[in-house]
Parts: sequence; structure tokens; C-alpha cells
Amino acid sequence: MKNEPIFALDIGTRSVTGILLEEHGSNYTLIDYCVQEHKVRSMLDGQIHNVVEVAEIIREVKEALEKSSGTLHKVCVAAAGRSLKTVVSQATIELNQKPISDFETIKHLELSAVHTAQLKVASESSSDFSNYYCVGYSVLYYKIDEENIGSLIDQSGQTATVEVIATFLPKVVVESLISALNRAGLEMEALTLEPIAAIQVLIPESMRRLNVALVDIGAGTSDIAITNSGTISAYGMVPIAGDEITEAVSDQYLLDFPLAEETKRTIVNTGKAIVADILGFESTITYEDLVQRVDDSINKLASSISEEILRLNGAQPKAVMLIGGGSQTPEFTKRLANKLQLPENRVAIRDIQAIQSLDKTENLPQGPDFVTPIGIAIAAKQNPVHYISVKVNQKVIRMFEMKQLTIGDCLVHAGIEINKLYGKPGLAKVITLNGKQITLPGNFGKAPTLLLNQEQATVDTIIQNGDEIVIKKGMDGEQPTLTLEELIGEVPTILIHFNGKPYELKTQYYVNNSLQQKEYMVCDRDEIVLTTPKTIKEFLSSISGIKLPTNEEFIVFVNNKPVNLGLAESTLTVNGKATSLEYKLRANDDLRITTDNTVTVKEVIEKLQIDLYTELHVSFNHEKITMKQPKVAIKRNNVILTEDTILYPNDRLSLEEKKQEMFIFQDVFRYVDIDLTQANGKFTLTKNDLPTTFYEPIEAGDRLAIIWN
Repeated sequence: MKNEPIFALDIGTRSVTGILLEEHGSNYTLIDYCVQEHKVRSMLDGQIHNVVEVAEIIREVKEALEKSSGTLHKVCVAAAGRSLKTVVSQATIELNQKPISDFETIKHLELSAVHTAQLKVASESSSDFSNYYCVGYSVLYYKIDEENIGSLIDQSGQTATVEVIATFLPKVVVESLISALNRAGLEMEALTLEPIAAIQVLIPESMRRLNVALVDIGAGTSDIAITNSGTISAYGMVPIAGDEITEAVSDQYLLDFPLAEETKRTIVNTGKAIVADILGFESTITYEDLVQRVDDSINKLASSISEEILRLNGAQPKAVMLIGGGSQTPEFTKRLANKLQLPENRVAIRDIQAIQSLDKTENLPQGPDFVTPIGIAIAAKQNPVHYISVKVNQKVIRMFEMKQLTIGDCLVHAGIEINKLYGKPGLAKVITLNGKQITLPGNFGKAPTLLLNQEQATVDTIIQNGDEIVIKKGMDGEQPTLTLEELIGEVPTILIHFNGKPYELKTQYYVNNSLQQKEYMVCDRDEIVLTTPKTIKEFLSSISGIKLPTNEEFIVFVNNKPVNLGLAESTLTVNGKATSLEYKLRANDDLRITTDNTVTVKEVIEKLQIDLYTELHVSFNHEKITMKQPKVAIKRNNVILTEDTILYPNDRLSLEEKKQEMFIFQDVFRYVDIDLTQANGKFTLTKNDLPTTFYEPIEAGDRLAIIWN
């Protein structure tokens, strides 16, 4: 069965070109073609301005081709590349030193930049953003604190920025195309973009890593597309083209516009032309004469195109390919090469002979103006563009499927600013640390939740026609919660010995003038001061109740009250050597404070006139005995001291009353020596001459005795 021919239309500013191709595997054969010029100015800069007039020319081309192929119902068309709008924009988020840890957040930042570009396009054309399709974007760079960075993942700083270049196509371009086709009795089978169509057949993907500019010079405009790094990186247009040269010919030789166009083509093809001007004078115009007379217009065209190429590309490309009828302007390739500072062999006109997938047959038209229509037929079949409809938060949107579409594309087209759907960052805490104000940023707000057909999804999830997308605002972040230890980090400690006891030189945390532990949760407006004793003076000052050693008074504290025991000369030593209060302590230092005169607990007792004992006077076997029971206990660091215990300046003592117990008979044996030489195991205890027991309470004046039987 014979394959249906591929019908393609190139709807240009001056004319409509129809092409019929037959597909043979990966190759194509030209069956027929037809070119019809517009009768009136119904096209302007690639945009249909008079649908009825354009539809009529389309109908004429269609009917002409139907003579060789039969009835045609479907057609492949292209949107003009000059209709594309390329915008550079950026988006920034606050990091506050908290790094981005997931790619989803970066993708959201990129989409925010694309949305900004979309609003910029809409504002420039005074229309709604929904009137444009985003047909793609590329990241130009990422930045951390205004410094370029390769990736934002796990990078710390105050701000993160992304700059993108986004490309948009006005919806009206597509809609007017569809209207004109329908009026001509045709259905749009497939759609592509003119620059993509030409690049598709002239620059295969394997060559797109090269930085090449493709320029389609038509009648009214010159379309530009740039390839680099394996993709089409930019599109552009300048509003002058072949008509600029035709108008110059018309002015120089007094010819009406159609005759000037015909004369220009004849001279380009044959080298000269004989024409009669509007006054009836006939003259012969040579190629050299034409170039000389329209030199300024050729330079103007070359300058405009070169400037736009440099603007789009940022630098000179490696090569330039020229297509379209206007590319045959005399001397143009040399002028453009000169403007771009390229060798002349790096700027060349390409015609349909350069299309590798097109079979070379006798009926092939000549010239570079047929590259785009043949490219439309091939590209529209190989990479067709479709419409799809999806719901975003219950709103139906239609999208132009220039590429594989994702949820992110839908959000952009629906006008949803994804960065506004992030939860708000938690409130910061402002504290003062050792006199310096510090801001503790709140936690990041949560990312918005994305659902595709009620299932969890991401902005990169591929969508299909009829899908339903729901995006919900993320939860707000919380205030930072951290302890003093988490805020300050680990602080090293030093171990020393003071008067024989171990001490750690620890950092102390004072919050709002109150001593706090490291587990304390930091609050907003806290004033935090860290103190770490370094010298002997600072160490002694950090020990509660310890006075610095002096040569004046020997003071101890009894139940937290100072007791002055007179003058005492103190000696300060570290590791056995005398030193000063300004000595900086080191690990394992042995610090001691000694006095030249020895002071004992007995002196404190005498100073305070303390009665240490309760006394009881009795007789035992006719000998006077005095029995004692402590009334108080004197302690230092919870150790009971005796009267002979040596004291040091600033010692802290506690005086505790002891509960008084009743004296009993057996207590007397702690105060007497018993002659056991006569003991035979039998005895009698008496109190006041009466028999008694070991546990009998005794009182002052009692007469006690033990009688051996």
C-alpha cells in the first residue's frame, strides 16, 4: 500500500510554500511543490494579520498540489521562530547559612526564575502571562552570595541565586495558524517551530555540541537560532531582510517594488539585467554596479544580523549557516563574516542539496528558500507538537507540548509562583553573646506538597493529557531550638589541684546575669556571657566564698559567717614554687595557699567560745570520773574535724548541733581501767549501793561500782 504523502506549508511574510514529500524509511522524496505570493500584506513579521486572506492563499496552494496527489486533509505547519521571545531572569532565596540539601528545592528556585521571566514577557507585551507558552529554559548559572558556583547542593551562605534563559511562544501565533488552516479546509496534523525545522535537517544532533548560528533571511524578517552544548540555546529576530535590499534597488534605479525584486533575483542568478525605469528609460545593470549602488543596505543588513547573533550568543559563533531567499543578497556572506570577525569560509549559504535525508531527484527546486518548508515536513513528522489539557488546583489549562512536559511546566503555565507556597521561615531569635549581637535564624518552611492524580509527585514528574495536579502550601518553619551547649559547642576543661583537692577550670554560662547549666534552652533576647578562669586570681574568684590570699587577716567561715582569727601571712605556690595571682594555670598544676603561723580548729572554738561537750561527774569504785558527750560537730567539706586539725584562710566550716543521748552505766567503762586479775566471771553492778544493770541511766553524783563475787 502506497504511503500517504506528507503535506507541509511554510507560511511566510511574502509567500506560502507548499511541499509534498513521500517517506521511505529514514529518507524522503519530493513529489511536488507550489509557491504562491500573498495578494495583499496579510502577514507581518511572521504573524498572521488577515486570517481570511492567508486562508485563501493556503487554499490555492492546497488545490494546486491536489492535482498531483488527490484530496489533502491534514497539513504540517510551523510557528515562526521570530515569534519566540527569549528572556533572562533570576530568582533568589535566603539561606542564612543553612544549606540546601535536596534537588527539589533547587528545581523550585529555577521555576520561580521562569515565572519571573513569564511575567516580564507579559509586561513587555501588555498582555496576560497565560497568553504565552514556555517552550523551554536553560540554567545560565547558580550563585552563592553573588559568587558563581557549580551546584547549590550543601553550599552555605546568606543567599542562593539562579539565573535562567527561558523561551516563550505567543498563543495567538498558534491559534491564528489553526484558524487559517480550518478556513482553508485543512486540519493541523503536526506543528513545529521554523528554526527547529531548519536545524533538524541541516544540523543533526551529533553536530549541536558545536556553537553554530542558523540565519533564515526571508523577505521582511531574519530569524536566528543558536546551537550549543547539544541543544538549541537561543532564538532571535531582526526586522530587516531581503526587502531591505529590494527597496534600495527600487530607490537607486527608479523601479516599482515588484520589478525591483525581479531585477534583484535576475542579477543574482545571471550576473546582469536589462530594465526600464518608471520614466521609460532602459538600462543594463551589472552585478558589480548593483553591489556598489546598494552597498549601504547590504552593510545595514549584515550589521543588524551580526549584532543580534552576538547578543544571543554572547560571543562569535564557530560558524554561520544562511538559508532563505534573502541569504542570496550580493556579497552578503563576506560582509557578515567580516562583521563577526570570522573567516569567509565559516559563513555559508545552505540549500536543499545539504539535506542528507532528502533523495536527490530532478524535480528538486533550487536555492536556499526551500530548506525551511522541507524541514517543516520532516521535523513535524519526526518531532510533532501536540496540545494537552490538565487540571491544576481545579483550573483547566491547555499546553503546547514542545517537549516532554512536567508538573513544573504546568505550574509555570498556570501562573503559580511556587516560592510563595513554601512555608514561612520560623521567627529568628536575637541574642547577645559576650557583648556581640547574634541572630539565630528560624527553621526553613516546608516545601509545598505536590499531588499528581492524588499521588505524591515532584516538579520533574512527567504529565499526560487529562492529568490532575494539586499543589498545597508547605507548613511554616519553627523558631530555632538549641541549648547553650549546642550554641557554643564543646569547651575544653583543665584539671588542677587546689590545697590537695581536684578542681576543673570549667567555662561558666551566665544568662541574664544568672548562672546556668549547658542544658539551658536559649531564648529570644537572652544576654549570654561565658567566663573561663585562666589565672589563679580568676580561679579563686570563681570558687564561692574563697577570698583572695592577703597578708592581713586570717578569716574562715563558720556556717557562712566570717570569723577573723587575726593576722596571717599567706604564701601562694604552684608545683612547690612561689608565684603570683596573675599566673596562668595549666593542666595538672598543684596550687596551694599556706600560712606562716599554723591555725587549728581549737582557735575557732576559743574565738567563738563554743562549749563542745556536755559533762557528767560520777564516782566509780570510790574514784571521781568525768564523762563527756559532744554537743556539736565541726566539719570541712563534710569531714568531721578535731581540735588539732589545721585550717587555711577562707576555709568554709559548718557547725552542727548533735542530739544529746542519756548516759548509761556501761558508758563509764570508756573512762576507767578495770583490774581483771581477780576476775572470775562473776560480778555485781551497783548504783548508789543498789544492784543495777549495764543499761541503767545514770545522773550527776551517782556512786557506781563493780563487785567481784
